[in-house]
Amino acid sequence: MVTRGFTGRPRNTEPTDRIPPGQHLVDYFPVLSAGPTPHITPEKWRFTLKIGPRPVKTWTWDEFNALPMTKMVRDIHCVTTWSMLDSQWEGVLIDDILADAYIEPPTPFTLAHSFDGYSTNVPTADLVTGKAMVALKYAGKPLERDHGGPARLLVPHLYFWKSAKWINGLQFTERDEAGFWELRGYHIYGDPWREQRYTHD
Repeated sequence: MVTRGFTGRPRNTEPTDRIPPGQHLVDYFPVLSAGPTPHITPEKWRFTLKIGPRPVKTWTWDEFNALPMTKMVRDIHCVTTWSMLDSQWEGVLIDDILADAYIEPPTPFTLAHSFDGYSTNVPTADLVTGKAMVALKYAGKPLERDHGGPARLLVPHLYFWKSAKWINGLQFTERDEAGFWELRGYHIYGDPWREQRYTHD
């Protein structure tokens, strides 16, 4: 099942050097999901780091919210061709999650896992040194369910399917293991500026 928004006619916009090739600008935050929106209460939310199959550390909602919080303002780009400029986020940098678990990035690759069974792969280097976070707020407010609340991965320099909604963990892997959309024909990396939308792009 694919929610409304995966298809649609681009809107006419002024060109800008902040818009990657094939993208068009929107002034709202489209809602796109690969399936139904789950309902996850803070009481039931957990986030787990794994190295391969081995859990390293798990946080409750309160424990995770006690970690250092960082604000980001970033442009984001969806594979369905929309781009939104200056989106405002707040959450926990992946660097700070690793620091709280007392580990360095252990493997070259990472799988992000979500409560609804979704997964996506990201090179570990694209998650650290301030590049990515687990976002808890958008535009100063708690992240809405339709946008991945209570928490989603934010990897703003890659196509937005890499920013997994409803995230519940990161799993470090030795090889680049394809996730949900990557197994269905999307690009293994997903750089908007190189138009890496599909497998052979």
